[in-house]
Amino acid sequence: MKQYFLGIDTSCYTTSCAIVDEQGQIHGEARKILDVKSGERGLQQSNMVFQHTRALPKLIQELPQLPISGIGVSAFPRREKDSYMPAFLVGRGQAQTLSHIMNVPLYEFSHQENHILAAIRSLGMVPKEPFLSLHLSGGTTELLHCTYDESGFFDVKLIGGAMDLQGGQFVDRVGVALGLPFPAGSHLEQLALESDAYDALPTSVKNGYISFGGPCSEALRRIEKGVDPKNMALALFKCIGRSLEKLFDYHIKQYPVSTVIAVGGVMSNSLLRSRLEQHLRRKGITLLLAEPQFSVDNATGVAYGASLLHNK
Repeated sequence: MKQYFLGIDTSCYTTSCAIVDEQGQIHGEARKILDVKSGERGLQQSNMVFQHTRALPKLIQELPQLPISGIGVSAFPRREKDSYMPAFLVGRGQAQTLSHIMNVPLYEFSHQENHILAAIRSLGMVPKEPFLSLHLSGGTTELLHCTYDESGFFDVKLIGGAMDLQGGQFVDRVGVALGLPFPAGSHLEQLALESDAYDALPTSVKNGYISFGGPCSEALRRIEKGVDPKNMALALFKCIGRSLEKLFDYHIKQYPVSTVIAVGGVMSNSLLRSRLEQHLRRKGITLLLAEPQFSVDNATGVAYGASLLHNK
């Protein structure tokens, strides 16, 4: 008899749920991006909790009614003991309630693991050797050294990332300054694809950590002076791409691997995906990318993770 697993993820900007079977095939998925007022660049945690609380029950009702064997949930941002964010309590509470009423096991993951698992499910394979995982989103810019421990979880070590501004914050601040809706990534990508000229923004990578603060300040100054939005969009992604290349060049010397998995909303960008893939290929490293719709926040990862743990 086929088994089905429910996944729930209530992250900073997306409410999502999904059902997959034991092979990782999706049988239902629903998600909603949280509402951000025009001109604003984010939400307070209390607003996230309020919107998740309203949206999640409705999204779950969009899923097919299937016999659930287990539930996976993003319970915290990272697996570290001090990792805490109220937005994830909404999904965790709903998952705990459903687990009790349905009498099925609950498996708790970090949002970090959810992204990795979503990519692995989309790719249909679990790396047996240590690999690097890049998580680039509105709330995170992290490079992780990961080892799958055969129990469904990952041994994860943070080795690099952003010193100040996160990659997605850089994108959204520039986008909002240009008058684009939040989140601005897809709108900026379209502008960048229409451009063939740009003035390079500075990059700053020291000891394996990126600083996006300086490049962002320079970008905002250029916007105030009336820079062409298309050229600014292209300069932005060129800056991020070059910064990522420097990040990997530094860490690959210390953590030689043959595989890199890149996840997160910013990594759904076609320009960054192509540039990073070519850069790593020249170094003999395979870049694994989830389909763009599963690179952004979604609950398929924890649903798939629940299936892995259940079958263990």
